[in-house]
Amino acid sequence: SNVSFSFRGSNAVREALHAVFLYHAVKAGMDMGIVNAGQLAIYSDLDEDLRNRTEDVILNRLDGATDCLIAIAGDAKGVVSKKAGDFKWRKKAVSERLGHALVHGITDFIIEDTEEARLASEKPIDVIEGPLMDGMNIVGDLFGSGQMFLPQVVKSARVMKLAVAHLIPFIEEDHEASGTSLNKGKILLATVKGDVHDIGKKIVGVVLQCNNYEVIDLGVMVPYEKIAEEANINEVDVIGLSGLITPSLEEMVTVANELTRKAFSIPLLIGGATTSKTHTAVKIAPNYQGATIHVLDASRAVGVVSRLLSRDSREKFITEMASEYENIRHVYKARDHSQLISIEKAREGKFVIDLENFLPVKPTFLGQRVLKCYDLDELVACIDWTPFFRTWELAGNFPQILNSEKFGKSARALYDDAQTMLQSIISEKWLTANGVFGFFPANSIMDDVELYPDEKRDQVVSTISFIRQQMERKRDRANYCLSDYISEKSAGSTDYLGVFAVTSGIGIDKKLAEFKASQDDYSEILLKSLADRLAEAFAERLHERVRTEFWGYSAKEKLENNDLIKEAYIGIRPAPGYPACPDHSAKQQIFDLLDVQFNTGIQLTENFAMTPAASVCGYYFSNPDARYFGIGRIGKDQVTDYALRRGVSRKQAERWLAPSLGYER
Repeated sequence: SNVSFSFRGSNAVREALHAVFLYHAVKAGMDMGIVNAGQLAIYSDLDEDLRNRTEDVILNRLDGATDCLIAIAGDAKGVVSKKAGDFKWRKKAVSERLGHALVHGITDFIIEDTEEARLASEKPIDVIEGPLMDGMNIVGDLFGSGQMFLPQVVKSARVMKLAVAHLIPFIEEDHEASGTSLNKGKILLATVKGDVHDIGKKIVGVVLQCNNYEVIDLGVMVPYEKIAEEANINEVDVIGLSGLITPSLEEMVTVANELTRKAFSIPLLIGGATTSKTHTAVKIAPNYQGATIHVLDASRAVGVVSRLLSRDSREKFITEMASEYENIRHVYKARDHSQLISIEKAREGKFVIDLENFLPVKPTFLGQRVLKCYDLDELVACIDWTPFFRTWELAGNFPQILNSEKFGKSARALYDDAQTMLQSIISEKWLTANGVFGFFPANSIMDDVELYPDEKRDQVVSTISFIRQQMERKRDRANYCLSDYISEKSAGSTDYLGVFAVTSGIGIDKKLAEFKASQDDYSEILLKSLADRLAEAFAERLHERVRTEFWGYSAKEKLENNDLIKEAYIGIRPAPGYPACPDHSAKQQIFDLLDVQFNTGIQLTENFAMTPAASVCGYYFSNPDARYFGIGRIGKDQVTDYALRRGVSRKQAERWLAPSLGYER
């Protein structure tokens, strides 16, 4: 590694040095080494010229070997282990070619190779149970050992799906194949009613399929009746529920209750960004009579499912998880809630605006403005790539992740694919970005913000109710509420609030349907994740223009994209459903104020998820002291007060604010 470090920046040369050294060291008798298996090139796959020059250095067999290697280091930078156009593997037996295509995610020859294998087999099903399953087993092993990562696994699944799709008609014609099982078990997956997010669920499904499980994906917005019906019809072994927005947590409890009522007891898996082991143990598991287990991410799904369906380990695993979840419930119930103060005392500790040093700037216009078909090219420069890689379970910050010892190779390949697809998205107009935003005269009344149609401020067009922190704080720290950042009505000061909604997902369904029809999970997930990034980039770019142009309270701002990502600007743009304002139902007020559905095409589900999923809405605060914060847990007194201010029952307010409640309902 000391030798290869001198070639930092040229990963192809570094990997070649490692591979050559290891190859010859093992031949010479070395029987133990410390290596990075996730970034270890295969000796036989190395470019011949690069391998020869590397061996000249490692074996010291040529004067000037170092200079010769340095001479090609620049050209070798970024070279992958297989040269483009290197088809030596095509000369191998068809079973080996199928395995190679699966491991490397190559679709170019999969149909002709699958057909060749079918013609050489006694039954078409033998191709699936033989070389295709053998190849996918290798993929599963490599993924499980950390030598392959999600982008590569999804590409492998695409190859497998194309091969199986070619064989299905022949299998259906082959009566001898009837009753044959091709999988380890059936898994039903669904995003619960009211939620439209499914990237994570899709990835979990692909990983399970790669490990020979049959996956029945019901899609998004699935009511509990449909989940129960399909689970019964298909006689599935496991049900997996997914959701992203916090109202989905309550919906999962409903699904668990209904499945119990219908006498289901098969294992229930819970996953999604807002889910947790604690919520699963405390809120969901007690409502279901079967095993209920939280799955953190796709890499853990296979291990959980395999243990649940194993005759040898099933009972022990379920017992262990039940004991762990019982302990979680015990700890949860024993929590000390006394640290919550009353809402009255919390309001006494509110943040107070320094009116002597803060003079609100009036926006350049009042009311709303619509942005149709926003230039996607302009948004690409504002993309925050770090969350993109995390969607694919590649941990690390961009751009450093591209040179990561562990994830670099996979990250670079994924990034290249993303850039290629972005070009198609823009040039072929796969997606349309629409937005609407507006500014309103505003004043706060305790935890509410009144919005007015004009500067007369004698009519209220909407009252937005916010939540206040109720944790016990030191005297020099405030109990924050977003309304604190708007000048109080009683002070007679003028102030303003902005609201917005943007999407980059208009038209996405057509392209997703094309990818689904061609069995292309990889492109489907890639498009969804890029659409999400473009929506966030739209929100970032519009906020920048609001600060410098449309509102103009920070007209001289000059920030690079990294500064925008770090939120090094004046003001904030919190969104309903996030820590400072956890109630997703507040989106409805934004939609009503801006006529969002008409102006942008974005719709709200019954649980306040936005569709297309690649959409963002929120508020603009211009106060220079405004900061993001989390509400934390809140007491029953505030929930009762909030329900009164919103004009709903406390039960409804508790449902909206369920993840934030500091008490048992």
